[in-house]
Amino acid sequence: MTARTCLSIVLAAGLGTRMKSDMPKVLHQIGGLPMVGHVLKALEEAGSERVSVITGPDMPNLESLVHELMPTAHCHVQAERLGTAHATLAAKSDLQDAADDVVVIFGDTPLVTSGTISKVRGQLAEGADLVVLGFETPEPLGYGRLLIDDGRLVAIREERDASEEERKTTFCNSGIMGFSGAHALALMESVGNKNAKNEFYLTDAVEIANQRGLKVVAVAGSEVETQGINTRAQLASCEEDFQNRMRLAALENGCTLLAPHTVFFSHDTILETGVTVEQNVVFAPGVKVASGATIRAFSHLEGADVGSGSVVGPYARLRPGAVLGAKTKVGNFVEVKNATFGEGAKANHLSYIGDATIGSGSNIGAGTITCNYDGYLKHRTEIGEGCFVGSNSTLVAPVQLNAGAFVSAGSVITDDVPGDAMAFGRSRQIVKEGKAAQLRSRLQSEKDAKSR
Repeated sequence: MTARTCLSIVLAAGLGTRMKSDMPKVLHQIGGLPMVGHVLKALEEAGSERVSVITGPDMPNLESLVHELMPTAHCHVQAERLGTAHATLAAKSDLQDAADDVVVIFGDTPLVTSGTISKVRGQLAEGADLVVLGFETPEPLGYGRLLIDDGRLVAIREERDASEEERKTTFCNSGIMGFSGAHALALMESVGNKNAKNEFYLTDAVEIANQRGLKVVAVAGSEVETQGINTRAQLASCEEDFQNRMRLAALENGCTLLAPHTVFFSHDTILETGVTVEQNVVFAPGVKVASGATIRAFSHLEGADVGSGSVVGPYARLRPGAVLGAKTKVGNFVEVKNATFGEGAKANHLSYIGDATIGSGSNIGAGTITCNYDGYLKHRTEIGEGCFVGSNSTLVAPVQLNAGAFVSAGSVITDDVPGDAMAFGRSRQIVKEGKAAQLRSRLQSEKDAKSR
């Protein structure tokens, strides 16, 4: 397989009309990544070194995303939406540059895997000229049927055109096709538009290829994996299938999910073996959790790296740039943003740690805040190893606590603290004996006077 060249054509010109969206359909997200991004990733993993994406007019945001995710991809505009064969020919200039395999795939099939794409390419490598990916379903209503005769795919029959007997067929068309590069362009150009909508349907290539004596076959895939998305309801259903796939992968990788259906993953979430995840945890994009770590209930992580043996939560929030070393603790109602915790550092409760470095073994008391923003610019707080910051302290950045420094509870720290020094940044307590009794007596008298 690796010796064969491959051009993949991604059909992504669809509007979000049925989704009631102004955004191109394939930009809607599954697992925190636009649908087309999932498809591009699968194609790359399947060894497609060339990719052409067919967009619609005025879709610069889609083109920008494609070039961001896959800089080598080519975008081609389908000026008029005249069917799938018409769409593929928008990439005619790329088709003229020969490839062994040509894969045509929809941009709204985000659950398709590289293994399935490789399965299609495998049939081309074994001598097929045209390969159609199908799936079995107990409810084929609305799908085009794959008609097989003696192991040969003879036609794809749409529901409205199928006979009563053909409608009994449960092997249906996914829309994903593979062409031998030697015949791809000629077959696509031969597709006509003699149908009710006067559109050019790529599925007609099956009968054309058979008429030319070419080898046409179908391979079976998964209905879940090849599902397309046209509505918000289908988007939600696909998201659920994606989450179930990720949950199963985590469990099979040796992670513990105490309530799997309450844990939500992103497309790039990495949980190493031995991670424990409690209930109602959300992994937004960009999260990696090392082995032996525990993510406790109701925590939200995004763009964060959690070290081995660390404990996060419950009710913790890790924002982008949070890096926790081994055996750290970030507890309930602690928010961490763009901050690094050294090994064994702790912020157990009720704190905001932003734009900071926390040295190994340091302890951040409850209610501590790093004041990182002055209204115009962000500034860093540097806390060395073995420091102790007392509860309800405010660290006004830029400020540095050197190794072993101690900050007394309730302090406002605006200047650097030397190593092993103790800093007090608060007013000295004053005690006035009997003052409370005098105050109560006066206030009670005033209250009584108003009630007369």
